[in-house]
Amino acid sequence: MKRLILTVFLLGGSLSGCSMIPTHEQPDLPVAKSWNEVPGYNPPEMPPVSASIKWEAFFNDPALGQVIRTALNNNKDLRIAALNIEEARALYRIERADLFPSVNGAAGANYQRISDESSITGQGESSEVYTTNLGLARYELDFFGRIRSQSESALNEYLATQEAKDVVQNALVAETANAYLQLLADQKLLSLTQQTIDAQQRTYDLLLQSLNSGISTAQDVARAQTAVETARVNLHQYRRFVEQDKNALMLLMGVPHDESLIPVVSLNDIRLPENLASGLPSESLLARPDVRKAEYDLRARNADIGAARAAFFPSITLTGSYGLASQGLSSLFTSGAAGAWSFLPQITVPIFEGGRNKANLDLAEIRKEKAVVMYEQVIQSAFREVSDELAARVTLTEQLLAQKRLVAAAQKVYDVSEARYKSGIDSFLSVLDAQRELYAFQQNEIAIERQRLSNLVNLYKVLGGGI
Repeated sequence: MKRLILTVFLLGGSLSGCSMIPTHEQPDLPVAKSWNEVPGYNPPEMPPVSASIKWEAFFNDPALGQVIRTALNNNKDLRIAALNIEEARALYRIERADLFPSVNGAAGANYQRISDESSITGQGESSEVYTTNLGLARYELDFFGRIRSQSESALNEYLATQEAKDVVQNALVAETANAYLQLLADQKLLSLTQQTIDAQQRTYDLLLQSLNSGISTAQDVARAQTAVETARVNLHQYRRFVEQDKNALMLLMGVPHDESLIPVVSLNDIRLPENLASGLPSESLLARPDVRKAEYDLRARNADIGAARAAFFPSITLTGSYGLASQGLSSLFTSGAAGAWSFLPQITVPIFEGGRNKANLDLAEIRKEKAVVMYEQVIQSAFREVSDELAARVTLTEQLLAQKRLVAAAQKVYDVSEARYKSGIDSFLSVLDAQRELYAFQQNEIAIERQRLSNLVNLYKVLGGGI
């Protein structure tokens, strides 16, 4: 009997290599081979930086590195993603365990008393039976690969979950860097606004003194006051923005509100690589974690088809046990014990399921087709994101240079207007207009500088974030 059971095990193991999973075919890349270019612009002539560079090397600025490292160590979304990986790993191990038989040990005792009235001989008696055995639980011989297909699906689900964590990490690095850049930009705008208020307040005080002396007019004083109050409105706005930026950054960093954890630097101090992955082909999108996740999802749905196909074929299950039985506990493991065994093979052939198996196969095939479409959609979205950031990189660089020239020109206009007013050649209105223009142009310069740095961060993210 033991030889028979062993033979069945070996036979099942030799035949369980059969698989009905369709051959996986990688969909063609549904995008152009190169990125879209903006006519009339060229990337900066600098040594190219690889897209596979790790975040520590890309964000080599100490301040940026500090906030990103804190976020990676404490962010709750990233911790949830890590726990999702552990959950998927456990599910895969559960599915894989079905490929192997489950053997259990058991021991038991049966005490029985027969009364005089119910005994055939008319005399009551007592009996004791002790048993111990090894039992084979209901084990399915995977002749047609159903269980193996389910295990393959679970494995790809697990791998997709790993990629999902990389997606979260990639997004977290970029979001933290952008949040810090926004904070530095708003702090710079706040400082600029305070300086503007101080200068306008001094002008207002001088005009007020001149009005009392009969030199300036009430109209000039009123206009100067409107400039001061306008700047004060912006001051309160930027103060609010700065505090909200700190709150957003603390949430991403996953730590209690403690401003000592935020490095104090200027937006002008931040430096990032300018020429990321120059000449990189569009095939590089396949290395993005969200694209890899979509591919594993596709492989999992492909494996589900194999499991659905196998359901059309018979399934063979084995249940058995082998052990000892004795009327005395002391003799259970001696020569006085009797051998006891059972072997219950069972074959189940699907005959009529009301269309269930066919519907399950159709469902698996439809889900695979959806996975193909989603895979292609992810790649197309990734191509659009990279093309957008590349277009922004070349245009923002030129836009910032033009804005700096505009600020320099506006500064000259303001200086000349102020000198002409002091010389009595021009009215205070020209000074006020020049001052307002200069302030607006300086605000735009800070905003564009923040956008340019964020563009480099986002370009690093959409190229895969070095993962």
